[in-house]
Amino acid sequence: MGDPNLLEVLAEEGKIAHKDIDYSFQMSESLSSRETSFLINEETMPAKRYNLFLRRRLMFQRNQQSKDSIFFRDGIRQIDFVLSYVDDIKKDSELKAERRKEFEKNLRKTGLELEIEDKRDSEDGRTYFVKIHAPWEVLVTYAEVLGIKMPIKESDIPRPKHTPISYVLGPVRLPQNVKYPHPEYFTAQFSRHRQELFLIEDQATFFPSSSRNRIVYYILSRCPFGIEDGKKRFGIERLLTSNTYSSAYPLHDGQYWKPSEPPNPANERYILRKNWARFSYFYKEQPLDLIKNYYGEKIGIYFVFLGYYTEMLFFAAIVGLACFIYGLLSMEHNACSMEICDPEIGGQMIMCPLCDQVCDYWRLNSTCLASKFSHLFDNESTVFFAIFMGIWVTLFLEFWKQRQARLEYEWDLVDFEEEQQQLQLRPEFEAMCKHRKLNAVTKEMEPYMPLYTRIPWYCFSGATVTLWMSLVVTSMVAVIVYRLSVFATFASFMESDASLKQVKSFLTPQIATSLTGSCLNFIVILILNFFYERISAWITKMEIPRTYQEYESSLTLKMFLFQFVNFYSACFYVAFFKGKFVGYPGEYTYLFNEWRGEECDPGGCLIELTTQLTIIMTGKQIFGNVKEAIYPLALNWWRRRKARTNSEKLYSRWEQDHDLESFGPLGLFYEYLETVIQFGFVTLFVASFPLAPLLALINNIVEIRVDAWKLTTQYRRTVASKAHSIGVWQDILYGMAVLSVATNAFIVAFTSDIIPRLVYYYAYSTNATQPMRGYVNNSLSVFLIADFPNHTAPSETRDFITCRYRDYRHPPDDENKYFHNMQFWHVLAAKMTFIIVMEHVVFLVKFLLAWMIPDVPKDVVERIKREKLMTIKILHDFELNKLKENLGINSDELAKHVMIEENKAQLAKSTI
Repeated sequence: MGDPNLLEVLAEEGKIAHKDIDYSFQMSESLSSRETSFLINEETMPAKRYNLFLRRRLMFQRNQQSKDSIFFRDGIRQIDFVLSYVDDIKKDSELKAERRKEFEKNLRKTGLELEIEDKRDSEDGRTYFVKIHAPWEVLVTYAEVLGIKMPIKESDIPRPKHTPISYVLGPVRLPQNVKYPHPEYFTAQFSRHRQELFLIEDQATFFPSSSRNRIVYYILSRCPFGIEDGKKRFGIERLLTSNTYSSAYPLHDGQYWKPSEPPNPANERYILRKNWARFSYFYKEQPLDLIKNYYGEKIGIYFVFLGYYTEMLFFAAIVGLACFIYGLLSMEHNACSMEICDPEIGGQMIMCPLCDQVCDYWRLNSTCLASKFSHLFDNESTVFFAIFMGIWVTLFLEFWKQRQARLEYEWDLVDFEEEQQQLQLRPEFEAMCKHRKLNAVTKEMEPYMPLYTRIPWYCFSGATVTLWMSLVVTSMVAVIVYRLSVFATFASFMESDASLKQVKSFLTPQIATSLTGSCLNFIVILILNFFYERISAWITKMEIPRTYQEYESSLTLKMFLFQFVNFYSACFYVAFFKGKFVGYPGEYTYLFNEWRGEECDPGGCLIELTTQLTIIMTGKQIFGNVKEAIYPLALNWWRRRKARTNSEKLYSRWEQDHDLESFGPLGLFYEYLETVIQFGFVTLFVASFPLAPLLALINNIVEIRVDAWKLTTQYRRTVASKAHSIGVWQDILYGMAVLSVATNAFIVAFTSDIIPRLVYYYAYSTNATQPMRGYVNNSLSVFLIADFPNHTAPSETRDFITCRYRDYRHPPDDENKYFHNMQFWHVLAAKMTFIIVMEHVVFLVKFLLAWMIPDVPKDVVERIKREKLMTIKILHDFELNKLKENLGINSDELAKHVMIEENKAQLAKSTI
């Protein structure tokens, strides 16, 4: 029967007697047909004894194999995909078992090879694993179907040479073998009938693992598993949704903390962890080619975009930091702050109460520190930085076009059209369709869903999005009401409590209200965002989009519209509405006829916009990074803790990956959304906060390594998919870039105090040596306390008869008292003029730059032409040699065909 040691091993593992026979039968089922027939037809020994011996031998070898094995039990066939399921005893267990049986039978019919791991050998003792291998015949067939390009000759086009600046950037460079793990090739779409044309040295390694798992997933997504309710059901996604299978994923190459041991192939996961997913490498460039080879082009292009965006932020951060330093250095010498802080000027100005009855009169110099802080962000450099960022945004988008074009060439995506994975019909769409329609292009009958069946869901979707956007606006109004209602509380409390006198110098009621209101608003934003993400995904699924691209586009529109309103509405309110329609003492504007409108600080509302922007932007970035790092780590720890019940058993490669978190089909979508929302903070309101690019730069440096770390160590490997651009996000970025010019122009004009100061400097100043002296007094109007209505004035009587408020109105002794004076209209005209001039200047520069910078660099155009020419020549030579073999050397037809083929090549060359 075999070696006694073997029997001991079997006894220890609990696989003796009838269990041994059952399990060995299951193992034999998973063998390939060739191996099975070999076992059955063997005649040199009694068939039964030999089969039992081989089965036990296989079990013995399996128990001895490496924990990191990515092969079937034979150690030859590579595992390309893994399915897992748990045999539950619920009412649908028989139905699910029948689905799995039919599905796996159909998978075998397509040519895939399956090997099943019994639950008794899993770590938790209840999970089955179905390992899938795609043999050569399946790979070559579907590589042709999917139009996968494969190498035909090593490229003779040299890589870009190092420039002098490259040597300066030496410390940030990666080793050449990591940056370029494979040589460049001329490629062509794979054809199984032209296999001799391609550089096939080893069939086992010719197709990279990313292409292999992409092919297997394509088959899984199209494979039927039965007919239910008169409809043909198919696709692994439907089986996952119904919990027939619990997960489906390709395997990682090996452990991320150590290289693989032979016979396993090179562990690219370990290389990525070592050279990319380490926080100590934050200053290093990314191994983009290696990322693309391992995770596919779609994930690769995200990291290219994030890296490029971070590089461009470096220049904006330097200029923004310079503007901030300028404000810091000039803060103590600012004429406006000096007047406000001067006891003889600001200390003598009695300001009107900021709320009715409860609030008291206050002296202007109580906002001394706030006015200095305001100058940090509201100074002469604000205008320069707003114009600079308008130009920066244009350069960013134009150079990204070039980077994307270069990437398309380098990653062989020049002729790629998103018609394979993104434009293929979703299984859910095909399953729900009852109608068929003739495709005008292919002349084939395709599933078709009439518009009238979708209209109710479209209406419901639009109503839901509108409702949630209304909720955001309602929550913002609630926060405004909170600010209005607690301002009086803060003011009376800080006025009555003597212990807070020292605090009042830097924490005024306005600042305290603004800080607490911003924090409350941020919490509300996170709560609404949490619920809306789930609702929008469900609604989009109910719309039954036709293709994956339609699904992503629909979800993108919903999520972006909501998050745009959710994250930016508070900033828009402070920038363009707060303090603009408050009225004046005695004629204040009231919200809901109860709460008086918020007023800006005497130095303007810009510092409050800066506070709002800082809290929301910084809070979102910190929360996002912590969530991305902690959430999968905690889930994986808990899952492994629950699973590791039999530690003496083999913890296999597929089980290790099974215990990781799933990245999900929308994982990349949320990464893009996060980056685009940050881009909005950096561009839309950057005139109020020059340090925004610096904060974004720091965040992105961390973000790249966090994303790399979690993908490499905490998530299952994603199914590779192609993409030649960032898709609809590019159009969103263009829209935000155009909008940012207008918002920054309005912020400088209406939220900043720079235009009123310029008008005073050039038109109203009477001091030739100190032109800005007297500006504060000039910008504050006078109100007679006796004109206060009884229900608004403070109850206590005072020994002064007037108070000041921020506006340009006639004094009480004028015949047009409290009406806007001429300076108001001069300032308003200057603001409108500035907006028009700034927008026209920035847009003119944007159009000139867009016209001057080509979308595709000249050297890339030449390389593409060269590659096309060489590919045509290689194909021509291949067909010519094949023709010679078929026709014979001395045939007269040879010369004729040679001439035809040469003419074709010459024509192709001339067209290029």
